Amino acid sequence: MKMEFTRREFIQKSSILSAALPFVPLFSQANQNSQKLYPDNELEIHIFSKHLQFLNYNEMAEAAAEMGFAGLDITVRPNGHVLPENAKKDLPKAVKAIKDAGLKATTITTAISSADEPYTKDILETASDLGINYYRSNWLHYSEEISIPKAMQSFQTQIKKLSELNKQTGIIGAYQNHSGRYVGAAIWEVWELLKDSNPHSMGCQYDIRHATVEGGKSWQTGLRLIAPKIKTIVLKDFKWMQTDKGWEAVNVPIGEGMVNFTEYFSLLKKYNIQVPVSLHMEYDLGGAEHGGKDIRIPKEEIFMKMKKDLNSIQALWKSV
Repeated sequence: MKMEFTRREFIQKSSILSAALPFVPLFSQANQNSQKLYPDNELEIHIFSKHLQFLNYNEMAEAAAEMGFAGLDITVRPNGHVLPENAKKDLPKAVKAIKDAGLKATTITTAISSADEPYTKDILETASDLGINYYRSNWLHYSEEISIPKAMQSFQTQIKKLSELNKQTGIIGAYQNHSGRYVGAAIWEVWELLKDSNPHSMGCQYDIRHATVEGGKSWQTGLRLIAPKIKTIVLKDFKWMQTDKGWEAVNVPIGEGMVNFTEYFSLLKKYNIQVPVSLHMEYDLGGAEHGGKDIRIPKEEIFMKMKKDLNSIQALWKSV
């Protein structure tokens, strides 16, 4: 009788062998730096499905394909394209629509913070079985009641446990550096956060926009530090502007802000970082920038802006 296994089942069975052969890496895909994801000197850009939540699965996939994206980074979280409680039922539908359009479904964005939360295992097992390799976890926050060093120790344990579940389910997690009062606003915090985790099943989703906001003229140092742990990348741009609330980092189209894409892309090539790339667009898209399901501008205008950002990225990438 023929036996068939999902990728998750294969990983679980392989774990038994890895216990006897501790030096055999379980995840051949964990270090994407050795793979060629960028043929013909073009980045493979996945559009963040948050900005297409006004469309159903088939419509978003067809629109992304028409604009020239390589795939979609699917939101699997509260108010996302796929709700966590419906992941087993709806995520396969979203992936099928994406693949039917000739695109890749390699990454998802979640609100997962720990291995013990409701739906965490369901989401990771379903995603892995569908061939999704990566997910972004949720952000963590410091408490004013606990010292930062003590909080970090607790977070390290929490993320380590999550990395162990990732290994069991056959998927790789990525924690995003995010500017503001988040754990991981500074790249050094992300490095500390991941220090005890399985490096093959948990890493960083590197966001150059947030790294530039927090790093100013030192983001290059942070990139050098975290480079071996980068699993996925987010692209977006911003500039500091004085508003009625004071100075704020305001999101703008790619290439119109303060992110030094020329130097950044040069360093990605220097370090041979080749991982999935997700385009985020958080400037005015008539509500689509916030994941709105009811948009205020014609969808064709949104598509035009997305295509413009996509073209800007490819031109900047090829220029270095």
